[in-house]
Amino acid sequence: MVLRLFRRLMPRDERFVERFCRHSAIVVQGAVEFRAILSGTDYDAHCKELFRLEDAADEVTRETVFAVHRSFITPFDRSEVLELITTLDDTIDIMKDAARRLGLYKVAYTPEMLGMADCAIRASTSIRDAMPALSAIGRNEAVFREMQQKVRAAESEADDLLQHGMKALFAGPDPAGDKLVGERVYELIEAVVDRCEDVTDVIAGIVVEHV
Repeated sequence: MVLRLFRRLMPRDERFVERFCRHSAIVVQGAVEFRAILSGTDYDAHCKELFRLEDAADEVTRETVFAVHRSFITPFDRSEVLELITTLDDTIDIMKDAARRLGLYKVAYTPEMLGMADCAIRASTSIRDAMPALSAIGRNEAVFREMQQKVRAAESEADDLLQHGMKALFAGPDPAGDKLVGERVYELIEAVVDRCEDVTDVIAGIVVEHV
């Protein structure tokens, strides 16, 4: 309790929140590029842009980690700052890894896959829009609650699309090997959406500690 009061009274480095905002905006741009890859148009160009965005996100992550070790007061606990920036970074890292694998699999993307990618855009956008509220957590509990609801709704929709797509995949006439490849593509896209939900879980933990 004393430590919490001390943190509230001391001046904070709001550049941490700015970095979270910057990183989450990059994640949204990455999700848009990832969806474009699944649209089947100019794989190389969209991959190049996604990889550039991932590099930019890495730079923000490095800035944040460096600042944590140099700052006397952070907006919330140092371990929470590191967990949040790491989880955000994992989201675009997974997009990059998925994009690389998609280039190897050479499958026809289904409407369900595109719909799941749309869910990733919606989820990451909701996270980005809520990030500025980290500068005043106690006054913005409703903002984070709404964000979590939107992200979970997107994740739930992605799960429904996954189940529908997998059912159609394994009921179809494709060879077993092609079905296994298709299943792997679905899993890669699902991982992107799931990681967005992981970000909201980290933020929810931070809110609990500061409300």
